Amino acid sequence: MMQYASLAIGILGMVSFNRPQDTVLSVLSFLQDGGDRMRRELPSQQNIREEYDFVIVGAGSAGSVLASRLSEVGDWSVLLIEAGPGENLLMDIPMFAHYLQTFNTVNWDYRTKPSDRYCLAFKNNQCRFPRGKVMGGSSVLNYMIYTRGNSRDYDRWAELGNPGWAYRDVLPYFQKLEHNVVPDANPEYAGHDGPLTISYPIYRSDVAKAFVAGAVADGAPYVDYNGPSQIGVSFIQSTTKNGKRDSANVAYLYDLQNRRNLHVKKMAHVTKIVIDRASKRATGVRFYHAGKFYSVKARREVILSAGAIGSPHLLMLSGVGPAEHLRDQGIKPIVDLPVGHNFQDHTAAGGLTFLVNETETMTHSHIFRLEHFMQYQHSKRGPFTSIGGCETIAFYDSEHPNDPNGWPDYELLQIGGTLAADPTYELNFNYKPDTFQRLYGDVRRRNQEGFTVFPLILRPRSAGRITLNGTSPFQHPIIEPNYFSDPYDLDISVRAIRKAIELSRTGPMQRYGARLLERPMPGCENYIFDTDDYWKCFSRHATFTIYHHVGTCKMGPKKDRTAVVDARLRVHGIRGLRVIDASIVPEVPAGHTNGPTIMIAEKGADMIKEDWNELKR
Repeated sequence: MMQYASLAIGILGMVSFNRPQDTVLSVLSFLQDGGDRMRRELPSQQNIREEYDFVIVGAGSAGSVLASRLSEVGDWSVLLIEAGPGENLLMDIPMFAHYLQTFNTVNWDYRTKPSDRYCLAFKNNQCRFPRGKVMGGSSVLNYMIYTRGNSRDYDRWAELGNPGWAYRDVLPYFQKLEHNVVPDANPEYAGHDGPLTISYPIYRSDVAKAFVAGAVADGAPYVDYNGPSQIGVSFIQSTTKNGKRDSANVAYLYDLQNRRNLHVKKMAHVTKIVIDRASKRATGVRFYHAGKFYSVKARREVILSAGAIGSPHLLMLSGVGPAEHLRDQGIKPIVDLPVGHNFQDHTAAGGLTFLVNETETMTHSHIFRLEHFMQYQHSKRGPFTSIGGCETIAFYDSEHPNDPNGWPDYELLQIGGTLAADPTYELNFNYKPDTFQRLYGDVRRRNQEGFTVFPLILRPRSAGRITLNGTSPFQHPIIEPNYFSDPYDLDISVRAIRKAIELSRTGPMQRYGARLLERPMPGCENYIFDTDDYWKCFSRHATFTIYHHVGTCKMGPKKDRTAVVDARLRVHGIRGLRVIDASIVPEVPAGHTNGPTIMIAEKGADMIKEDWNELKR
């Protein structure tokens, strides 16, 4: 209970209280909610067995699903191992998404390798990659945006040699995971009985409404982007339930205390997959917990769900990966596979800032008021229900702008405040202090109202890789995202930026006096502002990851020399070992990736049940 007291005090420290009794009542209410959460969170197993049928590494978006679904088979024993702690009450509050990413206790906090081609506005030319190290994984740290992507994304996966992964095949698994309560969702496409709630965030700012109206005035349809057509604009569909974050942990694992065949081990860092070299079979894992190393056996399978960075890292440490690279690191290869290659991500030109008049936007001083905290605490309404400030989303196909059924190549993500509006943004995005000050210092000092648009490249052609940085499992791997190695991606970035500026000039936006903040990016002064070359330079400097890391254990047939797992997610050449998470994605879908990751886990769980003759249709 003490952890919730400290969290309550931390939150309340950001809120201005005029009366001491307000502070006391709010802390007591917060603690009561925290006690309820503790009762529903699965406890960490003190004494685990020597052997389980299935050992799942990572309790993130995929691992939580797998643990829930596999333990539905009463005769199976399942161990779920998580490197981080359980969730806490702070993680429920949607507005606190960006604050959570500053807590290294629940965040792997990766950094990219310094580059002279991207991330140039950030300290040491490195992008910061927050990834969840907590029950629920990155579904606890993310901005709760729920999208499936485009039907052509999955048809493309099937075309690459992965039978069973076309959109008609995966749609039932999206529907299986969804409890969609969006009022205007297409009922034929949405799922209604799944564990994960999909809803509109409760709070909407005036700027968000104007942005949607402006996009419609510009010719975009208002669309259920998770329905038959993705092209258009919408308020964001989110993984929130009654004003609270609905993480994979909450949706899939809460209230399973009576499922005796499921054990969870928290604060346990898996260091190696144990593979018998003679039979090339995974037999268990080793992990580190509370100062000691332990081993546990897997009778049937080891399942890696450590994410697009963690899964390839662990495979390579265990002797599965590029043979030459492993030998260079002093590791004897067991199977030569392109583990860590094909790293893909969505990036955005970091924060087009637009100033407005005559309306309150999401500045720190507006949000963190007593009345807003009390409103959220008592009714789960108000600006604290905003998903980290993200409000609206628009998808465009620049190659076929008049095709309502197009395949989007960029997205505009609107946020109801500026990067200057909250002090944590500078830290979260790893900005060089002088660069941030020159860009946003005046806006912060004047407490100017505004909003931000992130123009996302949805179908990038650039790809990077992850490699080992030594043989210690506690040393982060080297991450080289290789952004903009294909110049086509910069062209798409410019098109997206120009569309965002165009929307700011529409009638609905001009009613608020929307105008682009024309502050040149330091390092791009040699280019004329608002030229294509300037925006390409801007994109290389303010290179924002959208946290959609995929592809590093690519799914594909054995004849595909870039593939690591087959269409049933089994590691090529190793028996009893699967990878089921975002790392298996062959090509990043044209949307946010948390929904597809959960879909992959739902489908993967059924594949395991099929392969062991336990699937009941």
